[in-house]
Amino acid sequence: MSASNRASLIGKLQTALKKHYTALPAQPTRPLLEHLLYASLLQDAPADLADEGMAKCEQEFFDWNEVRVTSVTELTQVLSRLPDAPKAAGRLKSNLQSIFEEFYTFDLDHLKKENLGKAVGKFEKMPGMTPFVLNYTVQHGLAGHAIPIDYSAMVIMLATEIASQPEAMSGKVPGLERAIPKSKGIEFAGLLHQCAVALNKNLKDKTARTVLESVSKGSGDRLDEWMASKKAAKKRVVKRKTQEKAEAVEAAKVAEQEALTSPKKKPAKKAAAKKPVAPPTPAPAEPEDAQKSASSKKSVAPKAAKESAKPAKKPVSKKSTPAKAEAPKDAAKKETKKPSTKKSASKAEPAKGKTSSKKSDNRKLTKSKPR
Repeated sequence: MSASNRASLIGKLQTALKKHYTALPAQPTRPLLEHLLYASLLQDAPADLADEGMAKCEQEFFDWNEVRVTSVTELTQVLSRLPDAPKAAGRLKSNLQSIFEEFYTFDLDHLKKENLGKAVGKFEKMPGMTPFVLNYTVQHGLAGHAIPIDYSAMVIMLATEIASQPEAMSGKVPGLERAIPKSKGIEFAGLLHQCAVALNKNLKDKTARTVLESVSKGSGDRLDEWMASKKAAKKRVVKRKTQEKAEAVEAAKVAEQEALTSPKKKPAKKAAAKKPVAPPTPAPAEPEDAQKSASSKKSVAPKAAKESAKPAKKPVSKKSTPAKAEAPKDAAKKETKKPSTKKSASKAEPAKGKTSSKKSDNRKLTKSKPR
């Protein structure tokens, strides 16, 4: 679509909104943090319910840090009057956590003095930040020119053909800030939000449908077709998920039946492996002589190994072997000589006896002589 045609459609939408809706009262002066949190509750919700949810959070909790550490379920109970309380509670908690991790404080008023682009860049990095919350914070908290568009407002843009489907997926409407001046931005955003919330609550709302038809003829029919196709797509998704679950259940049943009918081979192998092993039979006792010989062999074996490990000093010749054989002969000769020594000793003994007898006779003769 050309920029001129888009601008003309946006102008028609502005005049139709002014004709059928009244402008909301100006928002009270709040810190920058509270503008961001209020936008988290205002997305796809009426302004009066968002005000009520904001007041409840301030009453039920001590400070915003307590809200940050509170569970989503508890926040959902506090914000139960909102159209989609779980999503609003999730956005609120996620944005508080992101702000605390980014700035380590809940005082964000120092960003008003900085460059607008830097502040917007810091907010865009937050995971819970949506285009609606960002644009509302820029418009009301940072005094910038940005018009917040949530899902309900984007439905109006699609039905009136102001935005295409790819543009709606991005969450931005090109040329919207150029067509609506900054002085009229807050008023236009409030009127558009009223119409969008009314149409989101009831697709057959007469006031909202007259606004759509005044902007572009056939917008109501296009809206009905789009909503019908959306419902059909949801039904297809639900049907596909139910079929997948049913197929998974049937596959599990078939696997169980096969496991019951098929022979259990693996448990049999495990049982065979778990059979007790018979202890080894003790070897028969060897006789003492055999044990001694075995022990002598064991004692000799290490010695022989050590001797074999040592380098031989002199090579052994074949001529040295007969000397070993002659050793027993020398021992035999020595043994034969031993009896001769005994005989000589026996012969020498009587000689000693004679000498001793002669000495005794001499002593007698000396005694018998007269003095």
